[in-house]
Amino acid sequence: MPLIPLCRFLSFIAILLLPLAAVAQVRIKDITDVQGIRDNQLVGYGLVVGLNGTGDKLSNAVFTRESLVAMLERLGVNTRDQLTALQTKNVAAVVVTADLPAFARVGSRIDVAVSALGDASNLTGGTLLVTPLLGADGAVYAVGQGALATGAIAAKGDAGSVTRGVPTAGRIANGATVEREVAYVLGARASLHLALRNPDLTTAQRMASAINQVLGGGAARALDPGTVGLELGGRDVVEALGRVLEARVEPDTPAVVVVEEASGTIVMGANVRISTVAIAQGNLTIRVTEEPQVSQPNPFGTGTTTTVPRTRVDVDDSHDRKLGILHGNVTLRDLVASLNALGVGPRDMISILQSIKAAGALQAELQVR
Repeated sequence: MPLIPLCRFLSFIAILLLPLAAVAQVRIKDITDVQGIRDNQLVGYGLVVGLNGTGDKLSNAVFTRESLVAMLERLGVNTRDQLTALQTKNVAAVVVTADLPAFARVGSRIDVAVSALGDASNLTGGTLLVTPLLGADGAVYAVGQGALATGAIAAKGDAGSVTRGVPTAGRIANGATVEREVAYVLGARASLHLALRNPDLTTAQRMASAINQVLGGGAARALDPGTVGLELGGRDVVEALGRVLEARVEPDTPAVVVVEEASGTIVMGANVRISTVAIAQGNLTIRVTEEPQVSQPNPFGTGTTTTVPRTRVDVDDSHDRKLGILHGNVTLRDLVASLNALGVGPRDMISILQSIKAAGALQAELQVR
């Protein structure tokens, strides 16, 4: 091969391999949270109106009836003298929840979730009336109102019904307006802490090294497996933090095997290793099939029609399954390939993994849920 085409070919291969080296690296902002910068939960109580006869029964839900009366009084309508006449089924009491993002400003919009509180059967097509949303300190931080969508389907007839989704819970996109801000001055901080979402000592040390390469030595230090301290000194906090969060590190993952017995789901980490072990998998299956046949006499003969039993018994002892040997330091790919070669299904694989762990050959943490 000529030298110039060979060089071009090698350059092309190198370009293709460049992204592969960075596949395992992630941005610091994707694996950490800045301590002090977080969402705040809001909750409120309100009424949903405009339902098509699927709201609360006022005779059963006293809180819905009292809330409806109080709302009508605020609007100048007095109904306390005629409580027994209130028989509407188009109103439902609901609990409204929302997350107030960090640095949300007055006038910005946030999403809200609406859930039925009484015996309403469907909130589809309803409209949430003005609902104050309170924080943990009891102050009003947002006000919600708007038409909600459940994304559910509910239909019924005289002899059956069909329900898809949850018709008693819905959401309102941009359904609340922020009325109060959470005070937090980021630019005045001289130091910050980065909290790892998956605490790991190796990852924390790698993060500190990557941050020091961006900001200079001594700016970051791993305090514990879940925290990296960041000293900003006289730097611009916003600019420095933006550079830090864009830095990339390779997070270290522990060797863990998670087993969900209810669904037969198995998830294995990349660092799972298996010591030398032999595996055999097979079951004894006996199948009995009854196939009765009808016996009739000849056209001009004597006798009666009878049923003759016919029984078929099949035995499957899985004699064709052989013993498989996994040699030491087996990787995840080798383990899965070997078990698949034995014809092992997910549920049988769960039992095998538990047995390997009991034998001390599974060099990983086994979590069974």
